[in-house]
Amino acid sequence: MGGVFVLRKPRNGNKCRRFDRCNTMRQTETELFLEETRERRRGRRRSFFLDMILLFRPCSYNILFLSLLLLSSSSSSETDNLSPRNQTLRPLEELNKLKAIQQHLRKINKPYIKTIHSSDGDIIDCVLLHHQPAFDHPRLRGQKPLEPPERPRGHNKRIGLRPKSFQLWSMEGETCPEGTVPIRRTKEEDILRANSVSVFGKKLRHFKRDTSSNGHEHAVGYVTGEKYYGAKASINVWAPKVQNQYEFSLSQIWIISGSFGNDLNTIEAGWQVSPELYGDNYPRFFTYWTNDAYQATGCYNLLCSGFVQTNSDIAIGAAISPSSSYKGGQFDVTLLIWKDPKHGNWWLEFGSGILVGYWPSFLFTHLREHASMVQYGGEVVNSSPFGTHTSTQMGSGYFAEEGFTKSSYFRNIQVVDWDNNLVPSPNLKVLADHPNCYDIQGGSNRAWGNYFYYGGPGKNPKCP
Repeated sequence: MGGVFVLRKPRNGNKCRRFDRCNTMRQTETELFLEETRERRRGRRRSFFLDMILLFRPCSYNILFLSLLLLSSSSSSETDNLSPRNQTLRPLEELNKLKAIQQHLRKINKPYIKTIHSSDGDIIDCVLLHHQPAFDHPRLRGQKPLEPPERPRGHNKRIGLRPKSFQLWSMEGETCPEGTVPIRRTKEEDILRANSVSVFGKKLRHFKRDTSSNGHEHAVGYVTGEKYYGAKASINVWAPKVQNQYEFSLSQIWIISGSFGNDLNTIEAGWQVSPELYGDNYPRFFTYWTNDAYQATGCYNLLCSGFVQTNSDIAIGAAISPSSSYKGGQFDVTLLIWKDPKHGNWWLEFGSGILVGYWPSFLFTHLREHASMVQYGGEVVNSSPFGTHTSTQMGSGYFAEEGFTKSSYFRNIQVVDWDNNLVPSPNLKVLADHPNCYDIQGGSNRAWGNYFYYGGPGKNPKCP
């Protein structure tokens, strides 16, 4: 690796006695030479040393192997050291990065009693309830998950699809044993896609494009001005196209309290397409939380100590299937988030009466009491330079005016009041940051209650 490939003459004489044999040898050597040249020009993202360590992964913990690797690099010839590629190598830096990744993987990937390999490439580990990442938190260490609370009055459990019907990992009949929770295993390549270990699993709030934008664009319905203790809505699921791995497209409910400065508290749940976080373009069920405006606290799913999962059928971060199709079948999921009046924790229900788990109240400052705003809708990251716009889609990728079977929607939008009652969202307003790129239209009827259509294609003639 890294040497010069030289075309050699056949060993048995200066001439080939058989033309076809000689031609085959020249062709093979030429192909190897061209492949070597292409490989060297490709400019692989990871360094030689990290590639070697990952290649010999079973030995990655072997200090002797790493020492020999570094020693061999230091004894390279003077000619090799003068090559442009070798001048950029930082073996100690790469080694420290790998150590940090392995340490983080050991922290979030807990011991399991069963492993399930999903058809989409995910590995689902069945982890004992009290071994999940949430119980690394000092306030939860040594405890067990709480019993389910009383649901809000006016909430009807729909008789519908069971969890195995809409998550890929369980479609072949695989389940986690009772007393365990299914957790999507984090891999080395997942963390390598992030800028660093410290930001892995976090929603980067500021993706600077210009002086007036942080790169996040929204089309949302919202209520404010009262005290809110929860929210509920049904959302149809799509698989929007995302332009590159540094962008995402999501649809979710936000439970919000505090100012939009450094003390913002949010609880979030919905579906998202995020190539950077998951490595693919599947729509996935996700959760999020923060108590300092996305700065140091909080994370997606179970990637830090925070959310306590209680359900053995749902894997947070796993792909949702099926999804809705344009002019075709529509598939939606119902989400309910509410504050337990007795203990003050915020609980999450997914689908037809399936309790997923809860966010302990001590994680928050303002949300220990109540929410001051609830939002429903879509969000994308636009990383394109100023003057252009991303083609990342929101929702179905079609504008709100397209309507049913074409546009994405939220329906039966409700909030939980001070007395633990589910009521229609009063004074629901709608807002789109960039209506020529993604828009929203609200309405109300007897079948859907308060609802809205939203979304769009991003870049189009009206959205430069």
